Parts: sequence; C-alpha cells; structure tokens
Amino acid sequence: MQTAFTNICERMGCSQELSEFKRGTVIGCHLCNKSNCEISLLLNIPRSPVSGIITKWKQLGTTATQPQNERGQRILKCTVCRSRQLSAESIAKDLQISRGLHISTARVHRELRGMGFHG
Repeated sequence: MQTAFTNICERMGCSQELSEFKRGTVIGCHLCNKSNCEISLLLNIPRSPVSGIITKWKQLGTTATQPQNERGQRILKCTVCRSRQLSAESIAKDLQISRGLHISTARVHRELRGMGFHG
C-alpha cells in the first residue's frame, strides 16, 4: 500500500526534464481551460513544473528547453563575493587554474562592472 508521501516522492523523482510530449500535453490541457492543479493531477506531475511550462509558453511561445544562462558569470560573482579584495588579474588567474576557464583580465573587469562591482 502506498502512502501519500511515497506517492509524492515517486511523482517528483530526481529533477528530471519532462519530455517534449508531456510539455505539449500540459499546454494542450491549459488551452482546454484546465487549472494547474487539474493538469498536475491528470498528468501526475507536480504543480510547479506545470506552471513553469505554461509561463514559459506564454512568454516565449515555445516549450523547448533553453540553454543555461552564462555559467561563467555566476562563477565569477561567487568568486568575488567570497573575497572582495581580489584584483581582476588574480581572479582571472584563479579561474584559469581552478576551473580551467580561459578568461582575460579585461573580460573579468568588464563583467564585474556589468554586475555592479566597482573599484
């Protein structure tokens, strides 16, 4: 016998991407005036991916997965937040050594300015 907890765990899984067919089915249900909760129960997927798919479809007109944002910018921001007194040269060298990213000092300086870090 399944409890509600095991049923939720089975439904959620390990952050897997939904197939193109399931995303299309979500949009089809949405166009048939089903609520997010009804779609979630009908397709046996959590509500947050349902609302995310519908939002993406409304904004972009597609349900296809988009490439990730610039991962390098996140890494750079985390590096700067850890130690704000590093120079652009030392940050560039650190990223080249630790992460294998080939980035120039000028690029580091330009990206930091764009993120709002000055000085």
